[in-house]
Amino acid sequence: MYQNKQALALGSVVFLFFAFIMLIFVALWAWPKYNVYKQELNGRAALKEAEWSKQILIEEAKAREQAALMQAKAKVTLAEAEGKAKIVRAKAEGAADIERAKAAAEANRIIGESLKNNEEYLRYIWIKGLQDGNGERIYIPTEAGLPILEAGKAGK
Repeated sequence: MYQNKQALALGSVVFLFFAFIMLIFVALWAWPKYNVYKQELNGRAALKEAEWSKQILIEEAKAREQAALMQAKAKVTLAEAEGKAKIVRAKAEGAADIERAKAAAEANRIIGESLKNNEEYLRYIWIKGLQDGNGERIYIPTEAGLPILEAGKAGK
């Protein structure tokens, strides 16, 4: 029985030795294949990362382009609104000028009507103006249509 145990132990040791040798051969055979597989997966991961980076850059560029278009449209809309406001303002100012001119014309008409056939009032205003004058020269036409010049200087 002792020999059986020794034979069994020796068989176990030989089996373990061959199993260990086989494990080393399998490891040596599988290790390069694992490295290739690992590099392939790393390459795929890098490719996917590059594709996603590219997609991100494309989307960012699209977003910038859309933002620029929206800003341009907003500027155009603002310019149009400012232009319309200027037109409305100009029309309002023109209408105000027309109304002022109408009012001035009406005032002139009323004054003109009130001065017709009112020689005494016109003479009064003329005399008042002469009294308020500050050393002004007045040229009075004479018989030949020639004014008397420098008559005011004789007294000075």
